[in-house]
Amino acid sequence: MARKTAFVYADELSRHTLSDTHPMKPARLRYTYELLQAYNAFDAPNVSVVAPREALLEEIRWYHSADYVDAVQRLNNGDASVEQRRFNFGPGDNPAYRGIYDASALSTGATMTAVEMLLSDEVDAAFSISGGLHHAMPSYAYGFCVFNDPVIGIKRLLAEGLRIAYVDIDCHHGDGVQHAFYDTDAVMTISLHESGAFLFPGTGHTQEIGAGRGRGYSVNMPLYPYTTDEVYLWALREVAMPLLHRFQPDVMVTQLGIDSHFRDPITHLALSVQGHAAAVQELASLGARKWLALGGGGYDLQAVARAWAMDFAVMSEQNLPAAIPRDYAAQYGVSTLRDVEELPVQADMIRDARTFAEAGVQSVQRLVFSALGMR
Repeated sequence: MARKTAFVYADELSRHTLSDTHPMKPARLRYTYELLQAYNAFDAPNVSVVAPREALLEEIRWYHSADYVDAVQRLNNGDASVEQRRFNFGPGDNPAYRGIYDASALSTGATMTAVEMLLSDEVDAAFSISGGLHHAMPSYAYGFCVFNDPVIGIKRLLAEGLRIAYVDIDCHHGDGVQHAFYDTDAVMTISLHESGAFLFPGTGHTQEIGAGRGRGYSVNMPLYPYTTDEVYLWALREVAMPLLHRFQPDVMVTQLGIDSHFRDPITHLALSVQGHAAAVQELASLGARKWLALGGGGYDLQAVARAWAMDFAVMSEQNLPAAIPRDYAAQYGVSTLRDVEELPVQADMIRDARTFAEAGVQSVQRLVFSALGMR
């Protein structure tokens, strides 16, 4: 029987604008929905499309400080008296804009909607594509992220006494989620990302393995620029899969950022959309009883739509034809779901990425596997 899967979406999630020049374009959420709709993916009997609710104030405060949440509420209405720099708002990554609280609370609420459907056994898997805002810290915005919906969603799951594995395949390190659960063994955080030596936020080194009861439960696999599908999937299988099989989570939470794509304008990894989907398929093979999937980064908008459409097909156990349906293809100028061109990565770069990944895998196995008694 196919996995019962929810897609959490409403057009309101895609209508706000961070700034005219900001790379984060919420319209990518609508493109993903429209592409799946063009494929008739929502017509499958095991699939439901569910509108989000807004997150409650008390839910947001499970992770974020009261003064920070109050500041975001005031910025929502254009309050010029807010000391923006105190909360890391301003020109650049984290602009304050009218409606910022409304948009952020709805995105967080989408993830809470997904969590509630999983807890009520309405579905086995749920994809909150507007979520995955993994950088936000308790008292300040960070890396395009205002409220950290992965942390808030996981806290709701922890309240039910569940063990959570959080796997983050965004190109950027999942620093905010690691920060929240660094000292607990109830959540294992695993992040595969471009090395912090080359990319924001500069963290996520293999030596960051947790503290106290959480020692061995924070796992980081940094990767070299221009890492391609083959090396990426090898690292995932060497690091994440053995740990997940040992941990045996009640719920698997995946952050599925696709800023790792070779055409992404602000990062340096070199995945294809089919490589990204293969990583998701690998995680699906774990067979976790419940699966919460979240969006994340991704700044080539049609790469986002194609990758997340493929990811949702993996979740809902559907096969999407390679040829994109005619109307969508004509409107957006894309014809194939998978990437077909040869990736522009030179042989010496591939060798360097492999060498870097091998060293990272050895480091994780030495530090984390040994801490957990696996070697």
